[in-house]
Amino acid sequence: MISVNNLSVQFTGVNLFDEVTFNINDRDRIGLVGKNGAGKSTLLKILCHMQEPETGTIVIASGQTVGYLPQEMVPDSIGSVIDETMTAFDKIDSLERLQEQLSSEVAMRNDYESHEYERLLTRLHDVTEQIVLQGGGNRRELAEKILLGLGFKHGDFDRLVSEFSGGWQMRVELAKLLLKRPDFLLLDEPTNHLDIESIQWLEDYLSTYAGAVVLVSHDRTFLDNITTRTIEITAGKIYDYNASYSEYVVQMQERRASQMASLTNQQRQVAQIEAFIERFRYKATKSKQVQSRIKMLERMEKITIDEVSTESIHFQFPPAPHSGKIVMEASHLGKAYGDNKVFDNVDFLVTKNSRIAFVGRNGEGKSTLAKIIVGQLNDYTGSFRLGHQVQIGYYAQNQAAMLDGELTVFQTIDNAAVGDIRPKIRSILGSFLFDNDDIDKKVKVLSGGEKARLALAKLLLTPCNLLVLDEPTNHLDMDSKDVLKNALLQYTGTLIVVSHDRDFLQGLTDSLFEFRDGGVHEFKGDIFEFLEYRRIEHLKELDVVKKKNVAQRSQQVVSKSKLDYQQSKERERELRKLRGNVERVEKEIEQLESLVAEKESLLSSGDDSVVGNADFYTEYQSLKEKLEERMTAWEEATVALETFEQA
Repeated sequence: MISVNNLSVQFTGVNLFDEVTFNINDRDRIGLVGKNGAGKSTLLKILCHMQEPETGTIVIASGQTVGYLPQEMVPDSIGSVIDETMTAFDKIDSLERLQEQLSSEVAMRNDYESHEYERLLTRLHDVTEQIVLQGGGNRRELAEKILLGLGFKHGDFDRLVSEFSGGWQMRVELAKLLLKRPDFLLLDEPTNHLDIESIQWLEDYLSTYAGAVVLVSHDRTFLDNITTRTIEITAGKIYDYNASYSEYVVQMQERRASQMASLTNQQRQVAQIEAFIERFRYKATKSKQVQSRIKMLERMEKITIDEVSTESIHFQFPPAPHSGKIVMEASHLGKAYGDNKVFDNVDFLVTKNSRIAFVGRNGEGKSTLAKIIVGQLNDYTGSFRLGHQVQIGYYAQNQAAMLDGELTVFQTIDNAAVGDIRPKIRSILGSFLFDNDDIDKKVKVLSGGEKARLALAKLLLTPCNLLVLDEPTNHLDMDSKDVLKNALLQYTGTLIVVSHDRDFLQGLTDSLFEFRDGGVHEFKGDIFEFLEYRRIEHLKELDVVKKKNVAQRSQQVVSKSKLDYQQSKERERELRKLRGNVERVEKEIEQLESLVAEKESLLSSGDDSVVGNADFYTEYQSLKEKLEERMTAWEEATVALETFEQA
């Protein structure tokens, strides 16, 4: 357990934390939430002793370990992906050297009855047990499994880490951290560098992780699928909820409504008491009652309302200028970097007012196609052309990093503004939470979230009818993402958005381009409809393999006709039982999938009976957990059947 006692931290004269106290238990799944700058990342650094509080203590139970993944870091590996990942087992390597040393000492002794010999044996047993518990016997297998889950391919294992982008290098760091299996896993925005498939894999991994997990994330779906406890940081205080993120939102709103009602009642009561005191203050016959009420007011504990920041960005995109019906089209489009073919033979046609999401594993070409669309890449094969009068607005994945750090906030916008928009610069910056003190700051001193807001503000300077956004939600908090999504829903032009944030994409786009295996495949529908479709396709692939295996085993059974009749009969009985188990679980999975699909349909419809309904979300989460449990049972039943058939 980690015990946090009376923690206080100040930053630029403001209390980030004011005598905060809470515990993290051994199997907790905690989401840390709050606006940008509330202190979430600072708290993680304090928990792993990378930063010291001004007052208060952090107590970690003896022998327990803490692992921390920061939002950003600069990996400096010079080795291959697999070699760097295997450094996670340095502790096991040391234990194995100690095991070898202790084994040699035991072999050289013959004082079998002595305390020293018994002590050596006990220590050797403890070291061996630690090696087994930490996966010492199958290190390479564990490392490859996690790397594959995080999106690497077998062909990547022997490539140098330095050949990969910063995002992929962060995946190596995450893999190393997961392999170390700390008792407390602290992750700061771990999904920033992951695609949807890797995020889903990480969700499954963390859901069954043996230790405690503390997450900072602005991905609602990710938080809901993992956490069972939410700690809100606001105005130097924390509020602890035994609930997932969606449940927390409902309970938080109820808490604040309750506080407001209590404050209203108390103010009414105080007014009545003060009126009594004022009315009878000078009447001797009422002096005792007056004094009693004066003391009552003095003893009354004043109810306060939580200080809640109501600041949020607010803006809308300018009306889209007129364009032709066909916005863009491609024929046999292909792009390669040297020998690395990203995609090939891609055909598509995008019409006016389409709303498209680019999804798929990182490295499959989403950002590359976005750069071709906006004209940053021209060395492609095949043909691509924009339609009549198409005007592009582009937010690159590294847009915030591309800002000139030496310019001030005001200069950044002023240099890009033209014509009638220039007198509105201060108003635009104010809409993105840059006040008069902020506009003279240099860009290089801004936080990641502030740079992202500034980059978004630049998008408003020139009207466009084709908006191409590459990972626009990175570094934005929940409220800012909601505002951006609402502005995009009202945008009147054609939208293309590259994102791995499922909650952000839901309801925003009406079709998807999936980048997979060197091609681009169009899917008509919402992001969650697409994910369900891909999951069913995956299950069908498993089912084909399973049926093929069953057919092969059946032939083997026939070939054993010389078996004793009684043995054959018993074997068939057991086979029927195992097959019956598989079929029964498959039916249960089918029923649960249908129920989950119904719930998700209600979620995507925005039905008023669903929004804010804690019971609905509890039931929905329960169904998903049952489905996951049944899928595990199906895998176990299938393995049992195939193992028996092979015997």
